[in-house]
Amino acid sequence: MAITDPISASDLRRIEAHLIARATASDEAEAIIAEFCEALAAAGLPLWRLSLAVPVIDPLFRGVSVAWRRGQGTAVFPTVHGPEGEDTFLRSPVGWLRANDLSFVRWRLDQSNGCPDLPLLDALRRAGGTDYLLHAAAFAPGSAMEGVGISFATDRPGGFSQAEQAVVAGLVPVIALVTAKLSLSHAIREMLDTYLGPATGARVLAGEMRRGQSTVVHAAILLADLRGFTTVADRDDPLKVVGWLDEHFDALGEPVQRHGGEISKFLGDGFLAVFPVAEPDALTCPACTGALDAAREALARNDRLNASRRQDGLPPLEADIVLHYGRVVSGNVGTDRRLDFTVIGRAVNEASRIERLCDGLERSLLLSDAFARRCGAALVPVGEFALRGVGRKQRIWGLAPEAPGPSEGGDGQVTSAG
Repeated sequence: MAITDPISASDLRRIEAHLIARATASDEAEAIIAEFCEALAAAGLPLWRLSLAVPVIDPLFRGVSVAWRRGQGTAVFPTVHGPEGEDTFLRSPVGWLRANDLSFVRWRLDQSNGCPDLPLLDALRRAGGTDYLLHAAAFAPGSAMEGVGISFATDRPGGFSQAEQAVVAGLVPVIALVTAKLSLSHAIREMLDTYLGPATGARVLAGEMRRGQSTVVHAAILLADLRGFTTVADRDDPLKVVGWLDEHFDALGEPVQRHGGEISKFLGDGFLAVFPVAEPDALTCPACTGALDAAREALARNDRLNASRRQDGLPPLEADIVLHYGRVVSGNVGTDRRLDFTVIGRAVNEASRIERLCDGLERSLLLSDAFARRCGAALVPVGEFALRGVGRKQRIWGLAPEAPGPSEGGDGQVTSAG
């Protein structure tokens, strides 16, 4: 195939302008990259594959590559934290470029000499690639988003011409700028989701971040606490203890998110989660049903984790969970420049008071009367209790399978509180 003249200057300006406009108006990275690559190919650049490799601020992944390939569209390849991810990065073209302190490299894939032994290059060569150009562009310092690796590959015999290489090099600044914008958008959303939760993060991102900007909502409340954690923390290595705590939070927290709840805040060795209620006047409450299902699964997962810990000779951490229902204030609390987006209110305080009954009642799951009336489950009353700061005694419930039989001195009553 003959090597033609490179893409015209007017086509380049038009494609660049469209790229900037799309990235300004949208965060849909895969669609934006695909449109850009297809426009370049249609204008005459022999582009077979383009990839953007960036580090990300993410609790699970150290970086991500978004790759477009002619006829296949875009695909995303995340790199995890830890030894596996580090090895993957070091054996990547961008890792090689960084290790050799370079900002550009060209590898002719159709020639046997000059290419390092990297899995991606071998895969591209076997797929028909002939030429591979890799540029590195740095972002502003001060964050983990250090920059972007931008690769261009062709499968045309003879590779890229010198004029086409110049075109590609000229595209690097605008691609880097667009990538920085898209990466920053992703980082903001990911950090808000990580530290606040998806629903709350979306509220902050929408501009709800002034002190006193709050909303009263009806919600099912799930309060979880790890029993005996203080004793374990006092006698064991603190770094190990934090690792154990994270394992138990994983076990307890995953069902909460899966059943429609959101962890509002961690409270040392426990957490508070809310399940927003769409129809407060309806006694059949999907949010309460979801919260109860989450509590059951969370306790079962924690029991399995403790069984594994005992086998390994490690101390178990039992969990207590309280389910309550009421109105809470959800919003910003704090100083003028340091805010906490949280939930507060009487219902939250009542849930905390009920949790203190778990040890004495030897029950890992307690339900308030307000919650019990809405969850539709078979329950057993465990008593009426005066809660500190609450004007009248509160009736507390447990799940029916946990109810003591008549021979054990209980009343044996099993009922639905609704």
